[in-house]
Amino acid sequence: MFVDVHSHLSFPQFDDDRDDVIKRMLENGITYLIDPGTDALTSRKSIELADLHPFIKATVGLHPHEVTSMPENTVFDELQALLQSDNVVGVGEIGLDYHYPDINPQAQQEAFRTMLNMAMDHDLPVVIHSRDAWQDTLDILRQERRSNLRGIMHCFSGNSELATECIRLGLSISIPGTITYKKSQLPDVVRSIDMEHILTETDAPYLAPVPFRGKRNEPAYVRYVTASIAELRQLPLEETAHIVSRNAIRLFGEF
Repeated sequence: MFVDVHSHLSFPQFDDDRDDVIKRMLENGITYLIDPGTDALTSRKSIELADLHPFIKATVGLHPHEVTSMPENTVFDELQALLQSDNVVGVGEIGLDYHYPDINPQAQQEAFRTMLNMAMDHDLPVVIHSRDAWQDTLDILRQERRSNLRGIMHCFSGNSELATECIRLGLSISIPGTITYKKSQLPDVVRSIDMEHILTETDAPYLAPVPFRGKRNEPAYVRYVTASIAELRQLPLEETAHIVSRNAIRLFGEF
């Protein structure tokens, strides 16, 4: 069983052929997929997709790109209500992203804190996005952390030292298709941390691995991520897939 813990299969990029994408996913042995929400609307769509397929679960989140100003309390109320849905297994995609110039760091930070505490209040794992914001991300995690904080650093892009610090805070490292890119530092990360802290994802439709780089990504391609990890750790592919599956089940539960 292969695992894709972060795939936006409910996004419009798959509206024309979603059934075919799911068929290819299953044919390639991917039977565990988490579809994350990025705001109230996409969180609802993720839940709707999960309600249709027993091998898909949803998370409810507020992506930092959606935080241009501090959201009204009604947004958080709506997200909190969605957490009651049967097929929700976490809170995310949440976090910080300072990559673009027209961002509001304070609003992102306040929303991140709110969503982190929502997750811990509900005893749910988090799915964290951090881009060009590592110091603030780690500071907020340290400040808000409770004993039940757990989850993943989604689409991890840091170095081995950052990975170690995230693990110390209770988070696993989710490896995307960028591990196959020539300039990626993820091979060093994968070699340096214990396998029990590693998960796999596509972040589809984005960041397709080699040999599909530049094309639309899809869940079936998580096999390439798993194969890269297996090669780096000098493990059989099936054993690597089993370890990652066990890690996902331990964090998000069985489907």
